[in-house]
Amino acid sequence: MARLLTSGDIRALSRGLGITPTKKWGQNFVVDANTVRRIAAAAKLDADDVVMEVGPGLGSLTLALIEIARKVIAVEIDPKLALALPTTVAHRAPEEHERLVVVETDAARIDPAQLPEPPTALVANLPYNVAVPVVLHALEHFPTLRKGLVMVQAEVGDRLTAQPGSKIYGAPSVKMAWYAKAKRAGSVSANVFWPVPNVASALVAFERIESPDANRVEVFGAVDAAFGQRRKMLRQSLKAWAGEDVDAVLDRSGIEPTRRGESLDIAEFIALADAKEALGGTSRT
Repeated sequence: MARLLTSGDIRALSRGLGITPTKKWGQNFVVDANTVRRIAAAAKLDADDVVMEVGPGLGSLTLALIEIARKVIAVEIDPKLALALPTTVAHRAPEEHERLVVVETDAARIDPAQLPEPPTALVANLPYNVAVPVVLHALEHFPTLRKGLVMVQAEVGDRLTAQPGSKIYGAPSVKMAWYAKAKRAGSVSANVFWPVPNVASALVAFERIESPDANRVEVFGAVDAAFGQRRKMLRQSLKAWAGEDVDAVLDRSGIEPTRRGESLDIAEFIALADAKEALGGTSRT
């Protein structure tokens, strides 16, 4: 069994590497082993899972994941951390360290060709400033991802799991619903991080659903337009997306032009895209 990192271990590793957590990359390291165990358990991994872990940092969560999964592919943007992680894992998990692969790159731009094999799960403590684009990028470009558990800023977690009609329901909520069923899976105290963040954290779990039979580019275009001017009625907010056909698109989709984007669910955004496609002949992507 791997020896998880303690608060003292993490500080010692940081000093040895000459690393100070930076706001630039949203680095807040988890220093509580119990929290790490809880996250790993909540991910509901199988022994044959290939986990993509974004932002492994010094390896707190990596050590817990590598005990369970067949392989952990750690995606790290910081070159110092990427170089040090294999040594840390080899030292503290000698029986499992060969299951680790480190890829030094930006997770918001990673391509499947950069990984040794397709991942089946995403588990990560995500930097707060890039959490949404990283999750959506992973779901778009890695269709083999069946499930995931991510730790994000509580407000981001609320947005990813929000339902139509709520004040926090927006583009991230709809786009997440295109790919997966997502739910809040718990809260995480700020005190388990170093440095201590000034925001609350939450766990979000998701399970991929079958891709809708629709043009994703057009659906997301409608979503972005509707929430780009969320206070306006659809007749106005969708003009930038549908142009002169906006009234015809709304009429064909059966959606009242006086509604606002925050009241539409994913099925209704799909109806808008289908209507535009039928009227304008946009190609499917």
